[in-house]
Amino acid sequence: MAASARLQKELQIKSMQALATTKNPLERLRAACLARGAQGIKGLSILFRVMDDDKNRKLSLDEFKKGVEEYGLNFSNTEISEMFRMIDRDQSGSIDYEEFLRVLRPPINNFRLDLVAKAFAKLDKNHDGQITVEDLRGVYTVKNHPKYMNGEWSEDQVLRHFLDCFDYGKHKDGVVTREEFVDYYSGVSASIDNDMYFDLMMRNSWKI
Repeated sequence: MAASARLQKELQIKSMQALATTKNPLERLRAACLARGAQGIKGLSILFRVMDDDKNRKLSLDEFKKGVEEYGLNFSNTEISEMFRMIDRDQSGSIDYEEFLRVLRPPINNFRLDLVAKAFAKLDKNHDGQITVEDLRGVYTVKNHPKYMNGEWSEDQVLRHFLDCFDYGKHKDGVVTREEFVDYYSGVSASIDNDMYFDLMMRNSWKI
């Protein structure tokens, strides 16, 4: 299952606390994104893709600055320049999406990453590296969903709504890639201190 409202709330509270206390610009950027929920980092990466005018999958400092500002994050020009420098580890003068996500994604240990990988493998029935409505049939049970029970939604609508939980804003395509799944649960993981609780949540959610 996607993260519960309680976990999302805990993540947002922890992120706001981190935003208020940490001085590291990258930590502050991560916290500002996660304060919007587990999909927050993906939301910023989607905005960057939209702003990549020449579609070269890279962002200049000016594009990066514009993206941070349009996402509504309140950072000074000095902070944005320092963040850019920290992400641009090869000092090329530009950053690509993979570089950005690798640095910004909350740390997740191998124990938790293995659980996330097992859950994804169970859902990805045809092993093509992405989850669609077709993959979810017979794996994700809709019969207890309130809107399915009252006849308001069909099975496909419930399944599509579930997939949309892993997407952000208006950019919902009904497909969840392995990277998106890991990004999402990295955000969820940031709200859970105890490995055993994360293990219990994942096993109960996905029966792995």
